[in-house]
Formats: sequence, structure tokens, C-alpha cells
Amino acid sequence: MHIAVYLPLLLPLLAPLFARPLAERCEPRLATWLLTATSLVLGAASTLSLGALAVAGLLRLPFLAGLGHWSAGTAQRDDPIELSVSLAAGLLLGGAVVMAVRMLWRRARTLAAAAVEAACMPARDGVVVIEDDAPDAFALPGLPGRVVVSTGMLDTLDRTEHGILLAHERAHLAGHHYAFVALAQLGAAANPFLRPLARSVTYTVERWADERAAAATGDRGRVARAVGKAALASRPAARRPLGAALGILGLARRTGLAAAGPVPRRVAALLAPPLGRHPLLAAATSAVLTAATLSSAEAAHDLHRLLEAVGAS
Repeated sequence: MHIAVYLPLLLPLLAPLFARPLAERCEPRLATWLLTATSLVLGAASTLSLGALAVAGLLRLPFLAGLGHWSAGTAQRDDPIELSVSLAAGLLLGGAVVMAVRMLWRRARTLAAAAVEAACMPARDGVVVIEDDAPDAFALPGLPGRVVVSTGMLDTLDRTEHGILLAHERAHLAGHHYAFVALAQLGAAANPFLRPLARSVTYTVERWADERAAAATGDRGRVARAVGKAALASRPAARRPLGAALGILGLARRTGLAAAGPVPRRVAALLAPPLGRHPLLAAATSAVLTAATLSSAEAAHDLHRLLEAVGAS
């Protein structure tokens, strides 16, 4: 194994350094794609590196080598990795696989339940109005998806802001934002150092929907006021029916408006000119993805050569 096998384990340490700048300075749609891809690629690359290190160590154990008709002596001679490193990699690999499978199972159940609930909801033009004094609005994915709005939210906003609200929620459904959030969380489940990327994706999908609403209405200031009014009127104790839902309140419902910060950041972004693609940040992110991919390919190639060597001995 060459030093390249360790690079995918080190690159996730950079995630906190570029997650927020990418989310704040890059156009939201592009930022969402880049952050999601980075979380997935780095999560997969680090898991592959752990697997390569673990397998290289297992080949050096006589009992396990005998099961595969491999030469433990050749593996020990050709592979300089310490057995303790391989054992630690194996333990980390097991934890990564368990967490990723657990996350996939819970997310699949949540999305399936959302699809069933959305299909059972009576809707008019894809919109469901529920009798509830607590202001709330969210997009419920399904086939077809539904926009769910409470009477409390409709009473909070004026008629023009109703259109902004619907444009925001429909943008969540049209852009399949729940899928971006789920994929970013999958990478973070495999590698906890990638959690800043997953958190940034939950912010950028809201910014993406905000920008779509601003484009549909042509008034960024009015969209900013609608987002602020909805957040200020929300009550932290209220709960959405399903975790798969995304809505105009973003994360404010779970963390509290004053403590969280995403809603004020969204309002400030709407009151400023639209963001560009920021080619420097996009290029830096692409370089990280390329480095992780090439390093993983090199590690897989080294493992393949080692397996051929121990099998031929």
C-alpha cells in the first residue's frame, strides 16, 4: 500500500474549512451539487481506503490467509502497513458500514411513509391546507408530492406572500431537494468529519428554493420579508408529521430562530444581489474530488496487486 491510501482519510478534515464559504458565496444550486457530491465522494473514498487497509492486514493472519489459499508471508513482506493500523481500519470500517446502512434504512422508511401520506392527502393543484393555528408549510415528497400549508401560516402571510410560499415549496419538490439532503447525510454517516457538508446542504437547498421563489415573483425584498415573517411566527414546539419534509422555515423549527442563524442568513442573502458561480471555489472543490477519486483508484489498484502476489505464492 502506498501513501495514497491515506489521502482519502485526510481530505474529510478539510470539510469544515470550505463547507460554509461554498454555501455562502456560491450560487445555491451549484453549491448544493458540489457539497452533495463532495460528501458522497469523500465518504465513499474514505470507506474504500479503510477497506483496503483492513483487507491488507487480514491477509497477514495465517488462519484467514489459509481460508483464501493466500500466502501470509508474502503479504507481510510486500505490505509495509502495521497490523495494528489494519485492525483499527477494520473497526472504523465496521462502524462506517453500520452507520451508513442504518441511515439508509431510516431514510428509506421516512421517504416511503412520506410518499404514502402524500398520496392519501386530498389536494387542490398539489396543495393541502390543514386546520392548524401553528404557522407551518412544507413540501412532502411523493408520487405526486404535496405542498402542505397550515391555516395559521396562511393567516400570517398576506395574499402576495401566499404565492411566494407556494413557489418556495414547489421548488423543493421540483428540485428533489430531499434527495440531495439524504445523499449528503449518507456521506456524513460513513464519515462523521463530513457532517459540516451535510449541514450546509440543508441550508443551500433552502437558499435554492428562496432564489426560485424570487425569480418567480421578481421581488427579492418581498421574498425576504415572507421568509422572516414565517420564521418569526413559528412556534418551536410545533412538529412536522415527517422528517422527510422541507419547508420555508428550514431548520428554525428545530433549533430556534435566535440560536440557529440560517433564517437571518437567508434573509440577508435575499436582500443582497444574487450570487454567482464563484469559479475559484468550484475549482478548489473539483480538485478535492479529483484527488480523492485518484487516491481511491490507486489504493484499489495496490490492493489488487497485493491479492495477485499473495495468491500466486
